[in-house]
Amino acid sequence: MAEAPEIPEISEVTGAAGAQLTSRLFPDGTGPAADPAGSHFERRIRSFQPRRSRVTTGQAEALRRLWGQWGLDIDGQRVLDVDEMFGGLPVVLEIGFGMGEATARMAAADPGTGILAVDVHTPGQGNLLRLAEENGLSNIRVANGDAIILLREMLPAASLAGLRVYFPDPWPKKRHHKRRLIQEEFLTLVAGRLGPGAVVHCATDWEPYAEQMLEELTAHPDYENTESAGGYAPRPAFRPLTRFEGQGLDKGHVVRDLLFRRAGG
Repeated sequence: MAEAPEIPEISEVTGAAGAQLTSRLFPDGTGPAADPAGSHFERRIRSFQPRRSRVTTGQAEALRRLWGQWGLDIDGQRVLDVDEMFGGLPVVLEIGFGMGEATARMAAADPGTGILAVDVHTPGQGNLLRLAEENGLSNIRVANGDAIILLREMLPAASLAGLRVYFPDPWPKKRHHKRRLIQEEFLTLVAGRLGPGAVVHCATDWEPYAEQMLEELTAHPDYENTESAGGYAPRPAFRPLTRFEGQGLDKGHVVRDLLFRRAGG
């Protein structure tokens, strides 16, 4: 089957050019906004790298058809009712899902859990919505924008049954370490949104970042390691082995999984 044709580049970088292009592709709220939070919140150091990428016709069509039903912009202007969104299912927040293949597989394997999947990559958003529709996955919602604003402004206390952060940008240069997501301030914010016993699951193939994750989670009073002996956990069966991960393993990369439970649960 021939690959769907591509439409012009869309920029996830904020600014007038990106906003104009997004408006042309998704008029009248028919898709993700270029900068959903706008200037309502302070510009902080971000843990994600904005990218320019191409959206295929199929991805754009999925966004136009399904965004109103299964998508939401992180504008920071309202508090979400996650029970209503997911029909009372326990909800796991996934930050950074790439093209969405692993997310779709986890949703299919566990239809009793809702997945609130956050990313800023428009092609991935469209692809995940397409996969959800094709596989009848009603337990996925796709959120567009900054996960910090989502956590801080839009999610109620104790509303999450878990958090998944798989292969986040490691920001390998020392001067960029401040951009890494898994740090004390972030973990404190997350803890306030996790219900009792909720699990934080991180995975990375960047050893220095794995060491930092382990150090931060171990030191934080709101979390306890699910591994009684401490340290890293074996890859759980529910986390799919992705093609990207498999390529890294073939090159000798070591993947580390960390599973920590919200303390007190």
